[in-house]
Amino acid sequence: MATQNIAVYCGASSGNKIIYTEAAKALGTWIAGRNARLIYGGAQVGLMGTVADTVLAHDGQVTGVMPGFMSQQELVHPGLTEMIKVDTMSARKAKMIELADVFIALPGSPGTLEEMSEVISWARIGQQNGPCIFYNVAGYYDLLQQFLAHMVSEGFLTQVDFEKYLFTDSFSVMASFIKDYQPPKIREY
Repeated sequence: MATQNIAVYCGASSGNKIIYTEAAKALGTWIAGRNARLIYGGAQVGLMGTVADTVLAHDGQVTGVMPGFMSQQELVHPGLTEMIKVDTMSARKAKMIELADVFIALPGSPGTLEEMSEVISWARIGQQNGPCIFYNVAGYYDLLQQFLAHMVSEGFLTQVDFEKYLFTDSFSVMASFIKDYQPPKIREY
């Protein structure tokens, strides 16, 4: 079986609760334990650095994708298996989607939300086929889950599409979701 590539979107900061760092370590351990490859933004700081360090510490494979202008700010993780340099943030997002089979969001900033929103949107129009998972550490994504449910009730998102996104803090639930995942049908107008 081919190696599964798991994109992780998360903060370049660690947040203000230790549970976020602990969750990044747990996710990195889980990814390495699945013999999966981490695809992420390439930084050595924040939750990004923690998840990469953890995968590497467990002899896992890590690919970073970073725009050149960010690598000049000395954010680049020095020990990655592979570093892919791109020109823009848009190119970074597109490359990560191209490389990944699964998409997971740890807690993060508006950038994390933007990246997952794009993955969700692309799935709805048939441009990516991987499951979208929000690692809902300490209820971090509860309000987003409620907002997406509100989109359903207001007629802007179908219930079927809403059920294609997982909000959980359980790795066994994630594993089952990934195993059983069926991409959404391409949206028709």
